[in-house]
Amino acid sequence: MRVALLALSPVDPLTVARVEGRPRVGAILVAAVLGFLGGQVAAMALTIIAVQLTHFPGGLTALGRATSPPWWANALGLLGLWSGFGAAIYFASTQGNLRPLAHQWRLRPSDVGFVALGVACQVVVDLAYRPLHLHDLNRPTNHLFNSAHGPTFVLLVVMTVVFAPVMEEWLFRGVIFRAVSEGSNRPGRRAVVSGVLVSAGLFALAHAEVVQFAGLAFLGVVLAVVMQRTRRLTPSIVTHVSFNAVAVIALISQRAGH
Repeated sequence: MRVALLALSPVDPLTVARVEGRPRVGAILVAAVLGFLGGQVAAMALTIIAVQLTHFPGGLTALGRATSPPWWANALGLLGLWSGFGAAIYFASTQGNLRPLAHQWRLRPSDVGFVALGVACQVVVDLAYRPLHLHDLNRPTNHLFNSAHGPTFVLLVVMTVVFAPVMEEWLFRGVIFRAVSEGSNRPGRRAVVSGVLVSAGLFALAHAEVVQFAGLAFLGVVLAVVMQRTRRLTPSIVTHVSFNAVAVIALISQRAGH
């Protein structure tokens, strides 16, 4: 009798559409984590092949201990990681019920202003860390670029300043932030805040840099807010590109001074 009554009870079509159109938050987050781990495995596989082809002295063990690994190791590491990101993004759009925003890739003249935001974020992070007198802040940048010169240096600059922000914004803001903020049972301000915090925290964790964690989390919060306010990916990408570019310009200036 109860089943019959439920079957005959009116169903709000808007509620059904809202539920059916909601992103699958749990599945997307699992896919993002697996994509990150899978990207690490892909990076390792590419590196092992390269070590064999180049006959790197000491093999994979020596490469893992190197403070300044060869440029190709860093480049292959990024390519492998991005393959995992791409798989997670693909899952979110095909199986995770996360539809792309209508104009998420549209670039507008006003987006130039986000260059200044990226520079400002780098300045804020630098000023916040300065009283701590930490010596490892430049370690990730030096680890990437110390062994690169000439064309290989340019290649790594393009990969880290341009392509890395595109892939990271697409995954952390375009997928993870949107999934959490839009997939909640109670959409609203609380869901958006949860999306900001989750995406920023995972963004910082993915870099695996303990000292830089706070600064990266701060940047992640800013980028998620930019995404929420503009409803496009390009502004957060421009901000991220500008942020990374400041670090690279500082490295170039440092090299020029020696």
